[in-house]
Amino acid sequence: MAVKSEYLNQTEVSYFFLEGLMYTAEHPDLFFLLFLLIYSITVSGNLLILFTVGSDPHLRSPMYHFLGHLSFLDACLSTVTVPKVMAGLLTLEGKTISFRGCAVQLYCFHFLASTECFLYTVMAYDRYMAICQPLRYPVAMNRRVCAGLAGSTWAIGAMHSAIHTSLTFRLLYCGPGHIAYFFCDIPPVLKLACADTTINELVMLANIGAVAAGCLILIVTSYVFIVAAVLRIRTAEGRQRAFSTCTAHLTVVLLYYMPPVCIYLQPRSSGAGAGAPAVFYTIVTPMLNPFIYTLRNKEVKRALQRLLCPGRRESPPGSPPP
Repeated sequence: MAVKSEYLNQTEVSYFFLEGLMYTAEHPDLFFLLFLLIYSITVSGNLLILFTVGSDPHLRSPMYHFLGHLSFLDACLSTVTVPKVMAGLLTLEGKTISFRGCAVQLYCFHFLASTECFLYTVMAYDRYMAICQPLRYPVAMNRRVCAGLAGSTWAIGAMHSAIHTSLTFRLLYCGPGHIAYFFCDIPPVLKLACADTTINELVMLANIGAVAAGCLILIVTSYVFIVAAVLRIRTAEGRQRAFSTCTAHLTVVLLYYMPPVCIYLQPRSSGAGAGAPAVFYTIVTPMLNPFIYTLRNKEVKRALQRLLCPGRRESPPGSPPP
C-alpha cells in the first residue's frame, strides 16, 4: 500500500468518528433500547454465573474455575464496545472517540478477546484430562495448576494485544478520521493510516491467524481424543454425562471462532457491512454464554437454585419434581 501523499501536509488527527452499525441510524431509539437490553442481560447474566461459581462450594472443580474467568471476560468484552455504540445512537458527540481513547479501546478489546481465545483452549485441555485421563486428573489439574493456566491466558493475551496496539498506533493518521465501524478495531483503523500498512497487515494475518489456528487445532485435537474415549464408555448414561460436559464448550467455541475468521483474514474488506459478524462475537455471544452453560449444566442450575432460592429444599438427583 503506497503512502497517501495527499495527506502529508495535513495535521495529525486527534480524534476519530465512529460511523456505527448499518441501519441503526434509521431507528436510533429502538436500537438503543435493544442494545441496552442486550448489555443488561450480558453483564447481569455473566456476573451471576461468576458469583455463583465463586460462592457455591459444590462448584470447585477446574471446569468451574475456568467458567468464572470466562464469565468475567464476557462481561468486560461487552463493556468495551456496547456502551460506546449506545452513546453513538444518542448523539453525534457520542460517535467521536479521542486518538488515545481509540488506542485504549483497541488494546482492551484484543486483550480480552485473545485471552478468551486462549481460555477456550485451556478449557478443552481440562475436558481432555477429565475424560481421557480421569485417574491423573485430580493431580494434573490441581488448584495451583489451574491458577497458573488461567494466569497464563491473561498474560499472553496482554502481550498479544500490546504488540498489535503498538504496531497500529505507531503509524501516522492525518485524516479524514471516519472509522467505518462501530468500535476501534485493527482493520478499519489501518484503512485511515497515511503510511504503508503492509507490515501491519502481514503481522495481523500471521499473528492473529497463527493464534486462532493454533488454538483451534489444539481444541479439535482434544475433542478427537475425547470423542474416542466417550465412545469406549459402555453405558449410555455414562456417555451422555461425558458429552453433556463438552457440548456447552463446543457450542461457544463455534460461536466465538467463526465471525473473526471472516474479519481478520480479509482485512481490506472491513467497513460498515463487516460489522455484522463482529456484532455476533462481541455483543451476542457474550450474552448467550451464560444461558448455554446454565441450560446444559445441571450442577450450575442446582447452584443457581440454591443461590436464588436458599429456603427451597433441593430434590435428590433422579427424583420426580415436587
